[in-house]
Amino acid sequence: MQSNLSRRNFVSIAGVTSLGLYGLSNVLGANPTEQRVSLSPDEVLQDLIEGNARFASGQPQSPRRTPKDFSLLSDSQLPEAIVIACADSRVPPELLFDQGVGDLFVVRIAGNIVSGAGSVVKGSIEYAVAELGVKLIMVLGHSNCGAVKAAVKHINDQDPLPGAIDEMVKNIRPAVERAKQIRGDVVENSIRENVLIGVERLKSLEPIIKEPVAAGRLKVVGAIYDLTTGRVRMTE
Repeated sequence: MQSNLSRRNFVSIAGVTSLGLYGLSNVLGANPTEQRVSLSPDEVLQDLIEGNARFASGQPQSPRRTPKDFSLLSDSQLPEAIVIACADSRVPPELLFDQGVGDLFVVRIAGNIVSGAGSVVKGSIEYAVAELGVKLIMVLGHSNCGAVKAAVKHINDQDPLPGAIDEMVKNIRPAVERAKQIRGDVVENSIRENVLIGVERLKSLEPIIKEPVAAGRLKVVGAIYDLTTGRVRMTE
């Protein structure tokens, strides 16, 4: 596949392995770029979990963020994970997972919508899997999400929203309807159900994502970021 070729080419031409470009200190050794290609989906997820723990505890390493780090990746990229995150200005994935340039392939859309978001969002995700060989996809919701709150209010009030906002929140409606069947706060439950719906959709998305997920080569997970504590918790 083109994805394998792209990753091998990156390893052979990047010439940056000795610089510690990717600082996965707990799982990588002396040749991090090459070893990163062989990381399992679970190891990638563990790296993100550990990065968030550093961020939330106020001890981030803030790796690979200098102009030189950007320059080293000017010709190629080898991100370890895809993060579908909300466009909310308070949810920057690279910061809250304590990652550097080139570590994450980030797709941001209000409400971190996957199902109903269209070919641009799905195509971006599929590109990172097929061409860059990413092994982990995370759908990342967050507490106090404005898009989800708008969807809940819109459904309760049964009033139209202006412009394309109305169409956008309609994509969150299935999550709200599911959340209403669950005991507890409807907004919090809607945020979680919205993430789970995204995960479900991606796991079944053909032709690029479903097969590697079934084979265990690709992992799709959901998570929610707490704006108050800075911590990310898994949804399943």
